[in-house]
Amino acid sequence: MNISNRSAVERIARVLAGQRYSANADGDQVSASAEVEAEWSHFVDDAVAVLKTMREPDGQMAEVGDVAVWERMIRAALPEGELV
Repeated sequence: MNISNRSAVERIARVLAGQRYSANADGDQVSASAEVEAEWSHFVDDAVAVLKTMREPDGQMAEVGDVAVWERMIRAALPEGELV
């Protein structure tokens, strides 16, 4: 299994920035990598909100995995002070 060298929050924030700026999504830039690099940190709050939503797996997810492990992993990905 591959393990990222970036936090889950940063990876989600980069995806959200890419979605905003890239012509491959909702943006208008053919090559948005520079914009994503410069702007991803502005999407951190949105990324944290996504992770908070994912704390509870849905029924399909629970059927194939360990719910307690999932919850611990998501909580570990949240920045300190964001566990509420």
